[in-house]
This record gives sequence, C-alpha cells and structure tokens, in this order.
Amino acid sequence: MSVKLTIAAIGIVVLAVYVTQDRSGTAQEKNQMSETSRRDESAPRTFSASGYNLGPLKKERIGELAKGLTAEQRNVLLEEGTERAFAGALVKNKEKGTYACRLCGLPVYDSDAKFESGTGWPSFFKPLDPAHVREVRDTKHGMVRTEVECARCRSHLGHSFDDGPPPTGLRYCMNSAALKFYAEGAELPLESRPVKSETAYFAGGCFWGIEDQFQQVPGVMSAVSGYQGGHLANPGYKQVCGGDTGHAEAVRVTYDSGQVSFRQLLEWFFKFHDPTQKNRQGPDVGTQYRSAIFAATDEQLAEAKAFTKEQQQSERFRDRTIVTEVKPAEPFFEAEDYHQDYHAKHGGSCSIGTPD
Repeated sequence: MSVKLTIAAIGIVVLAVYVTQDRSGTAQEKNQMSETSRRDESAPRTFSASGYNLGPLKKERIGELAKGLTAEQRNVLLEEGTERAFAGALVKNKEKGTYACRLCGLPVYDSDAKFESGTGWPSFFKPLDPAHVREVRDTKHGMVRTEVECARCRSHLGHSFDDGPPPTGLRYCMNSAALKFYAEGAELPLESRPVKSETAYFAGGCFWGIEDQFQQVPGVMSAVSGYQGGHLANPGYKQVCGGDTGHAEAVRVTYDSGQVSFRQLLEWFFKFHDPTQKNRQGPDVGTQYRSAIFAATDEQLAEAKAFTKEQQQSERFRDRTIVTEVKPAEPFFEAEDYHQDYHAKHGGSCSIGTPD
C-alpha cells in the first residue's frame, strides 16, 4: 500500500459490549445506575457477531418486562440474588436447546456447553456468544468474584469462575430463575432471534478506512475487509498489491435493513470516498484501490446503477465523471487478520459526519 495513515481518534467512539469494570455498590446503587449510563436510551444499536441486537433497552421496556417476573426471578435478575443450591428447575436439565435471559430473551448459553459441576446451579463452560454476557468485578460480601450479566438488559445471571472443564477452563455458574430454556426445534420468540440481516460490498481505496467508517453507521452489524473482483482464488495481500490478481480492496458490510437501507449505505459510501478518482484514492494508486459497488442481488444492482446515474446528474458531480464500477458481486475473500479492525486496533478512527 502506498501510504496508510492512522487518523487521530475523533468522531464516534466504538461501544464496548464485553468489558470488565469495578463495581462494588449495593443493589440500590446499581438500580440507580440503570437509569443513567447503563440504560442510555440515546446509545446506538450494537450487534454481536452472531447477529443479535445488543442495544440497551429503554427503562420503560425493562419495567414492562419485569411485570411478568415471579418474586424469586425478580430477586435474582434485578436485585442480584442467588437461588438455593439444587433448587433451580434447570440444574438437571439435559435436553438439547438454548438458554436465554429470562428478562429480555437474549440467548446466552447453548446446551452443548452445559456440564454437571456438582455445585447445584446450571453450569456452562462458555457463552453462546462472548458478546452476549457482560463480566463485571464484584467485591460484595467480602469476596472478589466475577459477576455475569446479560449484555442487553444488564440483568444479573450469576457468576463465573476459573475452575471449569476444557477447552475454556471456565465455569459460568447461573441461576435457573435468570434463564428461560427453549428446546431444540422450538420456535423462538422474536426477542430471542437474530436480526434479519442483508449484505453489501463496497470498494473505495484503502479498506482500513472504508471498513472503519461503515462500522460507525447506525444499523451496520459488521464490516470486514477483503479482496473482491479478481480472478485468483484466496489471494493474499502481497499478491493483490502486485496488481496482477484484478482484485480490489473491498469491504463486506452486514446490516440491519430495518434500521439502514441499501440506498443509505450508497449515500454513506459516496461520502466516504471520491468516486471520481480512477484506480486510486488520494496517495494510494493502483487498480486494487478502484471505486466499485459489488451488488449482492439484482435489486441492489438496479438500485446502485440508478443511484450513480442520479449522482452524476447532481450539482456535486456535474463537472466530474463518476468512475465507480457497478457489477454483480464476485467471490469475496477475507483479508488477513491484521487488516481487520485496523483503526480500532491502533487507536484511531475516521470521522463520518453525515451523508450529503
């Protein structure tokens, strides 16, 4: 790559879902906190790698959901209580299925990770998705433990310990009252299903910046850097940089179509880069840096063509020629790991502003 500058951290800060922090306050202090930062209603939606919406619930919604809890469930989920050993309904459950947070429905554990710990509480050696649980330092009762919360509603689920079986060596010791079990094959309620997502592909110069900027767009679930549009299968970075494979540095965008449309992604894309520069973006020169939209569907193809035609006739591009390729999506090959989340790993970020 000719030059790739890490831009100083400005703009939107990436939300951390799976974090550890010191919290030794009382249950009352925790409830007060839930009305401020931990229930921030203005926070953008965030998504796990498995496609679930982890955006914080409004406190009104928490209140509505809590109305359906029993006294014991409320004590565990909202007041950080612990049920009696061997008293929970799920301790001996050996059915195949999914365990979800009883309050908000987010799936947190799978039956394949459940094991008999002999402690008297349902135990798992890993979460269904690491982002679905939130681990917090707990110093109450004269002990130092790791509390486990639901990442979406912040309800108390149990604690985790370092005495579990391979391959993780962890024991997530949960309360039955905090979980709801759905047998394999059962229809999950809407709140326990992943978001219906769609995929789009864009190339516009260095994929570090395009990836970083798309990750900040509300409704985008993930953005992955890769190579697309060439003739070589599974190309490497050095091969693509040589300019002989025909690939462009592209980004695969997975998004919640209920929150952001393909049209809006196109608008953002034309803000993120200059579609009038042929085979380059700024100091990065070569066919791998070309501007391209690789349409995943016939509908996307038609919309992208109409959009570029419309933009060409706009005041912004009236005196400049748009050179963006619009073509059906070709195989996408993920780039090497060190290219993924480059700006996040190196402490930088690109400001996205607002689309024109």
